[in-house]
Amino acid sequence: MSNTVKIAAAPISWGVCEVPDWGFQLSPERVLTEMQELGFDATEFGPEGFLPDDAVGRAETLRRHSMQAVGGFYPAIIHDPEHDPLPELERELEAYVAAGADTLVLAAATGVDGYDAKRPELDDAGWKTVYRNIDRILEAAKARGVTVSLHSHVGTMVETQDDVDHILNGTDVDFCFDTGHMFIGGVDPVEFVQKHTGRISHAHLKDVALDRARRVQAGEQTYYDAVVDGMYQPLGQGDIDIDSIVGTLIRAGFDGWFTLEQDTVVADEPARGSGPIDQARASLSYLKQIIEENR
Repeated sequence: MSNTVKIAAAPISWGVCEVPDWGFQLSPERVLTEMQELGFDATEFGPEGFLPDDAVGRAETLRRHSMQAVGGFYPAIIHDPEHDPLPELERELEAYVAAGADTLVLAAATGVDGYDAKRPELDDAGWKTVYRNIDRILEAAKARGVTVSLHSHVGTMVETQDDVDHILNGTDVDFCFDTGHMFIGGVDPVEFVQKHTGRISHAHLKDVALDRARRVQAGEQTYYDAVVDGMYQPLGQGDIDIDSIVGTLIRAGFDGWFTLEQDTVVADEPARGSGPIDQARASLSYLKQIIEENR
């Protein structure tokens, strides 16, 4: 068992998201200050535009808040043979090197904003394009000392059990294991973590109200509306067996980041000391309890 368990925060837990019109967007100053208040000393970058675009500015903002850079969620179009994802990725990796970040959480974007539009369907040729681009991204990241974790995610090209199986069987890329998106995509998160522990290099932890998640699965509610409706819950307050998942990873010697990453929509700016910080505090307390029980 690894003696060191790494915990990070993520701006999406404060409602900061890459999707247009995703609620009120809190400032970096507010978000990073509240992360510090809770005792976090590491965070993912958040979406494009949240932190400065230039590599030096991004690194300096995090240093000013005594926050280690983890890396973060990076959507890229990797299924279109007419689109080369490398030039934009190379620029993003410059910021990783400057800030000392070590994990690129890659999402296979559809090319359409949001996560509720109909996804393109991939044939064998399309999957070969995905595999080829993943290999190229792995090589580019490795040259800079950065690990790539593929995030199966609602409304992306890798969402369902079949999509996940394609990635498992067609590539060597590790996974960003997201307890919520795995379930909504039809993958049992407890079974996945038990069977594929060795393919998990990063974790996004969120608890889930399964009744709302099942409405998304059935097409009865949009993903966005379900998030507004409280589909994602603080750890220990939903229906996912977070204890078993975290315990399995710790006992296996998992040395990646446990990132508290609860998708949240903020309607308007909350008063200081209230709002998303309350849910983040509850999740952090619960995670620390599980870690202590598994040492």
